[in-house]
Amino acid sequence: MLNHLYTRYSLATRSSRRGWQLLGFTVAALTGFLSWAPVARAQDSTIRAIQNIFDPLSAPAETLYQISILVMAVCAGIFLVVGGLLTYAIIRYRRRGPEDDHEEPPQVYGSAAIELAWTVPPILIVVMLVLVTARTIGEIQHPKMPDAAEEIRVIGHRYWWEVRYPKHDVVTANEIHVPLSSRTNHVPTQMILESADVIHGFWVPQLNGKTMLVPNYRNTMWIEPYATGIYLGNCTVLCGQQHANMLIRVVVDTPEVYQKWLDSQKQGPVSDPQVSEGQQQFISNSCGTCHHVENARGATGVFGPDLTHFSSRATLGSGVAPNDSEHLRSWLANPQDLKPGCLMPNMQLNSKQVDSILAYLRTLK
Repeated sequence: MLNHLYTRYSLATRSSRRGWQLLGFTVAALTGFLSWAPVARAQDSTIRAIQNIFDPLSAPAETLYQISILVMAVCAGIFLVVGGLLTYAIIRYRRRGPEDDHEEPPQVYGSAAIELAWTVPPILIVVMLVLVTARTIGEIQHPKMPDAAEEIRVIGHRYWWEVRYPKHDVVTANEIHVPLSSRTNHVPTQMILESADVIHGFWVPQLNGKTMLVPNYRNTMWIEPYATGIYLGNCTVLCGQQHANMLIRVVVDTPEVYQKWLDSQKQGPVSDPQVSEGQQQFISNSCGTCHHVENARGATGVFGPDLTHFSSRATLGSGVAPNDSEHLRSWLANPQDLKPGCLMPNMQLNSKQVDSILAYLRTLK
């Protein structure tokens, strides 16, 4: 009897415990959903740092991937045929004894079959690859852009990227925001590539192939990304001492987040009286000679990155360091510590001036 009562008590306890666990899981799931909901509308911070063409996430990159697979398959087939024939010849006609040293194998002259075998297939293979490559180049170099396509002008400097959005009158630097596309709803982005000084190379492997930025010449490329996130790339041409730290960050946003970002970039920075000392130090120390800040008198420079929305960017010096207070303080004190050879000089600022300018730059969002 006692065993029976104990068993019923245990079952009831377990049932009650499972009920509380189910309630807890439900509350946790609801809380997670509510906390996820606003995040889903924010920028995707996923870093896509794959530096190869075998994981394409954009229409032109997929085209390059497909032709690369075709070329690799053809080369693999040639390798197997040649390697197989070589292996067969080595085994079939290997040295069998001393008598082989005194005998000459039969000689074949004027065999039309052999001549055709080693000339016709290679010609056909080359012609096929040339035609496929020409078609791929035509699709990538001369696409039909819809009227809704975004247009971005990227200008390479030593050692940073100037980014302009002509349709929206937006200017930024180093971080290139583009809208998300899909295989059913195509939203391509055309990029006009120019250089202000020397030859640079623009390459984000998951989005498209390499394209050169040549002084006094305008190249174009386009991307059509299928996944949100931050895509990393590099300048591919040795353009100077800090070539390796001339990094590229392409931020792919959903159309809603992208439009929200554009709207924020169109607005001028908020004037904060509490950082007026920092703004004065910024102007008096000639920072405005190279940098532009909208609505800031005396900050009309064009030689350095536009700083109107400086604090909205994630990195300093074209990706060389995070845009946090520690690295920004080091950058203001002496840019050569973080990026030796960069063209921003050491302005010999004291610690008070650095703190004042840092506080001012933090308001430029």
